Amino acid sequence: MIRLVLAVCAATLSFAPPATRPVQAQAADEVVWVQIEAQPSLAAATDRARAYTTLLEDVNGFSLGGGWYGIAVGPYRRADAEQVLRTYVRDGLVPRDSFIQLSSRFDRQFWPVGANVLNGGVIDTPSTVVTTPDAPAEPAPAEPLAEAPAPVPEPEPADESPQEARLSERLLDAQERRDLQIALQWAGFYNASIDGAFGRGTRNSMAQWQEANNYEVTGVLTTLQRADLLKQYNAVLDGLGLRMVRDDKAGIEIMMPTAEVALDKYEPPFVHYNSTGDIGARVLLISQAGDQNTLFGLYDIMQTLEIVPLNGPRDRKNTSFELIGENGSIISQTQVSLEDGHIKGFTLIWPAGDEERRRRVIAEMSKSLIRLPGVLDPAAGTNEEQAIDLVAGLQVRQPKVARSGFFVDANGSVATTTEAVQSCGRLTIDGDTEADVIANDSASGVAILKPREALAPIAVAEFGVGTPRLQSEISVAGYSYEGVLSAATLTFGTLSDVRGLRGEETLRRLALGAQAGDVGGPVFDASGNVMGMLLPRATGAQELPQDVNFAVESGVIAELATSAGLTLTAGERTGAIAPRDLRLNAQGMTVLVSCWE
Repeated sequence: MIRLVLAVCAATLSFAPPATRPVQAQAADEVVWVQIEAQPSLAAATDRARAYTTLLEDVNGFSLGGGWYGIAVGPYRRADAEQVLRTYVRDGLVPRDSFIQLSSRFDRQFWPVGANVLNGGVIDTPSTVVTTPDAPAEPAPAEPLAEAPAPVPEPEPADESPQEARLSERLLDAQERRDLQIALQWAGFYNASIDGAFGRGTRNSMAQWQEANNYEVTGVLTTLQRADLLKQYNAVLDGLGLRMVRDDKAGIEIMMPTAEVALDKYEPPFVHYNSTGDIGARVLLISQAGDQNTLFGLYDIMQTLEIVPLNGPRDRKNTSFELIGENGSIISQTQVSLEDGHIKGFTLIWPAGDEERRRRVIAEMSKSLIRLPGVLDPAAGTNEEQAIDLVAGLQVRQPKVARSGFFVDANGSVATTTEAVQSCGRLTIDGDTEADVIANDSASGVAILKPREALAPIAVAEFGVGTPRLQSEISVAGYSYEGVLSAATLTFGTLSDVRGLRGEETLRRLALGAQAGDVGGPVFDASGNVMGMLLPRATGAQELPQDVNFAVESGVIAELATSAGLTLTAGERTGAIAPRDLRLNAQGMTVLVSCWE
């Protein structure tokens, strides 16, 4: 039942008792109702009111405005109404979220047909509800009493007979019947389809549940037994504060764990409900105008975000998609659909290891989502935090290591540093092409990657075959800032030595100021031939000057690539290469190699 909490609060706060009466006395005599249900259509509300009339006394139906219709019992004095509410909820005759309502919240009466009781006085409570009489203003003095006997506990309400249980069962709507099957399935007694049909399988599961919970085995659940089953099923949600939240800016009404999340900010197309509790949950509402292309674009963008880990199923249809991503820390689930030019949905981010509660919360959110008119205004965001690695206030997923590499054959095979391929869950070339390691020599620091889909490089490395001249100009191409810039940059320097500091003939010592992202990039001689690959700076007790770097010479790369079955191209350029030609050649062959968790 949809609870009109804000309206009730407003009506209650605006009520001013006459100054001539004590507030307490006025509240007890106030004319109120017990609202038990609301429906979004007159036909549905009339059917439910007719069903309740077979079970309860004093059932009335009123228009609530906004296309909603409420069902209530009354009118009673407030004190009597509170007792009616307690009794009916205890006996499982009305929903647990039934509440006290004022006459001012009701409009035209539609049930019983032709009735109009809004302007009448209070009526007596049903005979099945025991109310407490008003206490006298001045109680008469009493003689001292002997010690009072121990209070007799109130007897448990009598349960229904099987025939009465079948009658009350007929009042259940289709969703309530399915909910019972879901609860029986959760309890381990039902394994058939959730269809709301109480056939032999459902009856057998009801009987098994009754036996397991020390009830009389009849195969028909009474009202109290149904309440007990649902209480067991819903116990896992206790403390989460599941409530309907209405966000008119986003045009969405949905059940949320309000004890764990609260509205933080609007960053179109997302509304951020960030964690306020101990669990660490988060919710995003998704709302924007668009068509299928917009929907598919959102699907692609969502998968670049940190809140959608790479592992997990993806399901994209023509007008909807669902994403589930999980890692060791979180599980996120996104459900989005396109209707009438409006894209709406939600993402729930939940800590890993709490799967039962997460699945239950997702189920409640999914079935409760109501699409209201309108979508989130694209200008609604605050834009307080802007960065190239943020999308609508959400962090774009970043690799744990990003280094450079370069094409060594026409099929797109790449040479890079072993530093870029250590302990990777996934390797990519230029951000989206996945690759596998086909050769890895930790001694030389060189690794060879093969893309899972053949690529067509603009340029391929041509390896120099001679020994470059000392103090000649050299250059390194690389993604100096680890992907912040969209193309490789060139850093210039000189060749300081054709050996390492300890005489290693496979190393070249360079004088240039390289960045960490340049590591793995090609080192060019003055003619534009590849003379080696830039290596990471050594770490340890000895720290070399910043302009001292080393490259592994081209012969080591060629040997490793040849052993992996690749065919390389020898460089035939002589003389100095024009700066423009060097830049185009370097950017055409240099790639960004990313290592992901």
